[in-house]
Amino acid sequence: MQTLPTTLPQWLAMLEARHAEVHINLGLERVRSVKERMALQFYCPVIMVAGTNGKGSTCAMLESILLRAGYKVGTYIKPHFLDFNERARIGGELASDAALIASFEVVEAARGTTDLTYFEFTTLAIMHLLAGSGLDVAILEVGLGGRLDAVNVIDADVAIVTSIDIDHVDYLGSTREAIGFEKAGIFRAGKVAICSDPVPPASLLAHAQAINADLWLLGKDFNYSGDKQQWNFGGRSLRRNSLAYPSLRGANQILNASAALAALEALKLQLPVGAQDVRSGLVMVELPGRFQVLPGRPTVILDVAHNPHAASALNQNLGNMGFHPYTYAVFGSMADKDIDGVLSAMAEHVDHWCLCDLPSARAASASAVAAQVQLLPGMDDLEHSVAIFADPSAAYANAMSRAGENDRIVVFGSFLTVAGVMAARKSSLH
Repeated sequence: MQTLPTTLPQWLAMLEARHAEVHINLGLERVRSVKERMALQFYCPVIMVAGTNGKGSTCAMLESILLRAGYKVGTYIKPHFLDFNERARIGGELASDAALIASFEVVEAARGTTDLTYFEFTTLAIMHLLAGSGLDVAILEVGLGGRLDAVNVIDADVAIVTSIDIDHVDYLGSTREAIGFEKAGIFRAGKVAICSDPVPPASLLAHAQAINADLWLLGKDFNYSGDKQQWNFGGRSLRRNSLAYPSLRGANQILNASAALAALEALKLQLPVGAQDVRSGLVMVELPGRFQVLPGRPTVILDVAHNPHAASALNQNLGNMGFHPYTYAVFGSMADKDIDGVLSAMAEHVDHWCLCDLPSARAASASAVAAQVQLLPGMDDLEHSVAIFADPSAAYANAMSRAGENDRIVVFGSFLTVAGVMAARKSSLH
């Protein structure tokens, strides 16, 4: 009989080794069978959030507001930057190694001979941990897609789809219609389904109607308005006026905040939230790696924009920042992303590219990305440059050595790019 690990790093290493041997078979039958053997179920309202971009921000705003309203909130978000524990928060605090290990042991005992991927195993473990923590509300971020994501073995009381755009085409399809159908898979019959995409695909609308979900659409069932100082939310039966803008930067965050407030309106009987809780929750919300501007000079921005939709939003946000003589980009990407689309969206503001390899077999090589960068407009003049590095830390160090104090460095692309720079910055402080 196999001896089980005793530390969290050992558990994660074992699951990663197993994952390499498990073929990713899209479907929920295996996960659902293990969930039932675990008797996994939530005894509180569950809010589930899917979308191409904006999932993490929406989850963070919901968590921040509900914590300030005095509720015990459990949150599952992913992936993590530095520590696996970032994926599970209870009452705003990271789950402990011991609590995670205890739930890993429950999943391992329940799975028997059923093979689970790393993501399926850890998702079941974190949901088990949250479900047994006496929560008032659980917030679950969907990973890949929606319909076939492991999180979707739970029935959400309120399901949110933020934005729908092209990403993960190998699994989800290459059109917004195909992807919209996958995202809509988290909707449930008779339950509230919220979509904050301004132009939702017809496939999402049709699926919601087919299963008789209670669909709330931006511009129809809820909306927002505002000026430079404050904004207002209008829902089906609830208005919230004179709100501060979310502390998460970026023009798209108002869409995410509106979806969060629509979800809270839908749950107002189970989870009443006061006006001041909303205001302070939006002001105090934090989420690493989403247009995160670090203190100091040169200005450093961290953003996990890894598809054209997110890169366009990042480009717009950079344009709103004011003048910087030069912009350095630290960039690394997975090979299955639309790298040309991401680079083209960012070319307007980037002068110097510091491209990096990433510690993943799925990653695009820095040299391959460099060949694509060289084709961007203006790369043949002396004001632009491109260089390649073995890892994000080396690329970031190069950018820091070259940038003037009035310049800026934008670190973007894969989570691994941002995580690598976060780790380098953390180690430099010790």
